[in-house]
Amino acid sequence: MSAEWRCIRRNQDECRHYLDKFKVFDHPLKQSTITVLESKGTRTKVSNNISENNSGTSSTISLDPLSLALDGSDPLSQFARQESSQDPLSQMAAEFEGNLSVSSKLNQKKKEVTNLLDMDLIEPWAARRGAILNKYTTNEKLSIVTSFLSGGETVKSQTTMSEKVKHRLEQLDEFEEGTVRQMLDLSQQEYVIKIEQLNHELVQAWNSDQRVKALKIAIQCSKLLADTSVIQFYPSKFVLITDILDIFGKLVHERLLLKAGQGRPGSKEGVALPDNFTPDMVPESAKETCQNWFYKIASIRELLPRLYVEMAILKSYRFLSANEFSSILMRLTRMIRGVGDPLVATYARCYLCRVGMAITTDREYIKENLSDILEIYHTIFNGGIRAEIAKHRITLDGYISLYLPGLDWIMQGVTILNTDSELDDVLKRCREKKNPALLMQSIMQSYRSDFIALRAMQFVEILSTISAEGLSRGQMLRILGSILSHTPPPSEQRGAVLNAAWRTISSMGNVEEYIQCAEMWSQYTSQHFGLREVNALMGDILYHMTPNRSYERHYHELQVIVDKIVSNSHNIHGVLSLENFLPMLDLFQKESIKLDVCKSILTSYKSASGDLYISDPVVTNALMYISKVLNDSVNALTSDDERRQISNVISHFIQKVDFGRDFEQQLSFYVEARSAFSNLDPVYSTLIHCVNRLATSTRRIVKGQHTNKTAAFVKACAAYCFITIPSIIDVGTRMELYLQSGQVALLNVCLQQADSCFEAALNLIPEMPRTFELDGKIQSTEPFLKSFIMNFLSTLVIVPDNPTQGVLYLLRLLLDVVKKYSYEPNSNTIVSIYLHILDFLSVATQEVYPYHIVNVISNDELYGSDPKFLAEINNIACEVCDQILQSLKQLLETNAIRQQSQLALDLFLKIITGADLTVDRMYTLTYNLWNLAVKNRSVLDPKQLHQIYSYTEHLADVTQMESQKHALQLLLDKMKSRM
Repeated sequence: MSAEWRCIRRNQDECRHYLDKFKVFDHPLKQSTITVLESKGTRTKVSNNISENNSGTSSTISLDPLSLALDGSDPLSQFARQESSQDPLSQMAAEFEGNLSVSSKLNQKKKEVTNLLDMDLIEPWAARRGAILNKYTTNEKLSIVTSFLSGGETVKSQTTMSEKVKHRLEQLDEFEEGTVRQMLDLSQQEYVIKIEQLNHELVQAWNSDQRVKALKIAIQCSKLLADTSVIQFYPSKFVLITDILDIFGKLVHERLLLKAGQGRPGSKEGVALPDNFTPDMVPESAKETCQNWFYKIASIRELLPRLYVEMAILKSYRFLSANEFSSILMRLTRMIRGVGDPLVATYARCYLCRVGMAITTDREYIKENLSDILEIYHTIFNGGIRAEIAKHRITLDGYISLYLPGLDWIMQGVTILNTDSELDDVLKRCREKKNPALLMQSIMQSYRSDFIALRAMQFVEILSTISAEGLSRGQMLRILGSILSHTPPPSEQRGAVLNAAWRTISSMGNVEEYIQCAEMWSQYTSQHFGLREVNALMGDILYHMTPNRSYERHYHELQVIVDKIVSNSHNIHGVLSLENFLPMLDLFQKESIKLDVCKSILTSYKSASGDLYISDPVVTNALMYISKVLNDSVNALTSDDERRQISNVISHFIQKVDFGRDFEQQLSFYVEARSAFSNLDPVYSTLIHCVNRLATSTRRIVKGQHTNKTAAFVKACAAYCFITIPSIIDVGTRMELYLQSGQVALLNVCLQQADSCFEAALNLIPEMPRTFELDGKIQSTEPFLKSFIMNFLSTLVIVPDNPTQGVLYLLRLLLDVVKKYSYEPNSNTIVSIYLHILDFLSVATQEVYPYHIVNVISNDELYGSDPKFLAEINNIACEVCDQILQSLKQLLETNAIRQQSQLALDLFLKIITGADLTVDRMYTLTYNLWNLAVKNRSVLDPKQLHQIYSYTEHLADVTQMESQKHALQLLLDKMKSRM
């Protein structure tokens, strides 16, 4: 044994290293202020927190220590305060619109409202077109009639005026000769591609100065809207064709703006017209060009293309007249009456209203269009139409639904700025029609939700009594339920509305219609009613869905219903205790669906429970059933993320169960949960933490003085933990839980149980793997092991020795197992552990330990500084010190100078703090360690040697043992000579 360690007893305050202290007057993060004074003939003065008024100017600079990077402000704040600062999108918009300065934008007057779309009261058409294209599709073959695709004309540029005139005449002749061709058997995707090609051809022709060809393309595209051969695709066709017409109208308008600017006097380049120009600002040449366009369009023989093309360039009328839009729109409205097909006419009116809303605030023509639709509404259901749709092999419901996009747009235009009495009048006119389901659905989708909510009872009565031919009554009630869920009727009407609506819903013979309505009205019910109504709702759903196993075809709707009931309820515990709740869950026979439903319920419960705790056995059993479904779904193929999510929601449920002072029932619940959640280690960890907390709460209630009953109870808690921990797979988690459970057992004076937990934790150290994976990265377990042992040693200070095991049995076990861990090459972890063990041994020799647990007799009282006990400690300290010296020697052999010098200093500190320096061998060892560190001072922190020397001086001053003081003084003299 090369070291003869003999521990000394000292006051704990003697070995504390006191840092230098000095008084400060300001908090280091306190905001400071510097006032800079500038005046003629004087120097700039800087002062903290001073504000002076001199003849010069003064400026105050904030010195917030967290925002000094850019002149006293964070970067975002500084940029925001810059005079011309803009976010990138605003800068791009400004450049695109003419590079307007920020100051001019701020001074610009608010844009005058000149049309209905500027009022932002209407959902933009662009927001609707995508939904229309996705909804109205077809698998049938389509056809297209044109002369401008795949072998048609090629675009040629003309440079002279004579060439332009000649080519336009050739185009007109060609148009008259009927060179158009028909492309058949196109799929929907091919049809869309051809339409896009026509769009490209139109733009290319226009850019090549071939205006007539562009007009011909627009005309031929318009003709396609007369074709209803594939009628179920018609709304999507309307969207695609009107996109081309919109582009054509925009090209014409921009061309006229350019021509008007070039014809205005003022400069060679011309002066552009202002945004709010009037016809008297337009030169005659531009007006003549504009008139020519309308003359060309007026000469189109067929009604539908003539209407559509004129509507496309309708905005260009402002070059001719400023006050005739209303009369023009009314004229076009009346012209549409000549279109025989009601579907084609409805969409023509839709396009007219679209164009008109973008150019004027007048709404009379929109009302006139709706009146015309109501006049011919009965024709939609006549025998001719029924025979026609029978040829297309679509149902009347499918045919009626084709009207909705166009009718909704018109109805939306009618509702703008209308009073409630005017809307009531429209509603009355619509409900008086035969088969008004289409009109009622359009009204509900277009009217203001508050208007409908105030008349919810009236709407329910209408929908319950009207003929629903052509549209599903369930679909309309579903829409109404959606509206009322977001905008509820007055509180005094809500119950009557629900009862009236549910009478109709419940009487539906079609299960699919019923469940779709129930899906939407379940949200309304759970939001605005109590548990009785929610329970009745679920009972009615069970009644309708159980026969013939109908629930198997409607899992999605049932899942949505359960989600809405749980997430919208104001009393989550009350919902879980309803008699029809668990039977609702039993409807989900498909495992994957049931798993999603249960996870959704627990997730909603986690977010809605707040500070609420569960004490109702019915609620507990319901959540236990749901949690067990999730636990049983976990298998070897379950992903780690899925395991984590399931464990989190189940652990939250477990932590919310609280039976108050009935601790025995609480422990029984944890026992039941242990058997129910055997697949999830994180849940087991939660259970162990909960049981330990239960034992701690018991001790707090009895104020540390256990009775026979409470003592037996806390021992049962310790036994629960000791039995449960081995079921957990992760070794590190088991070690931590054993240590925590042992600490709790020790706190409750369960000494035998604490010893068992501590011993089990130490025996796991050899099983600890060298590495583990965290966020996809491989990391060493050595930092965890070191932290664990430090925690264990802190606890071991107050753990009394087991009389049957010998002195410091647990420490000897630690020294034995710590060598069996597989350390990384060149690791200093075990040496660091040995150094901490020396700290523990130094404390273990003290007459009074620094901390205790009430009613636990620690070794200081148990042994009473018995010489044999102190001798055992000294022997262990010598063994540990020898191990450290052996490691020091190995570092010397591997030429690891830095690590060797640092270890020498660390051991030096442990010796002067806890060892008796009057022992010659220990004194010599201490001095040699100092010499070794000083010899290699170049690889150490320069301040470290001085700090250690100062600490040695501190110990020499405060120690109360004269022999130790003398030895330290001698050591200091030698240390100083080597500094």
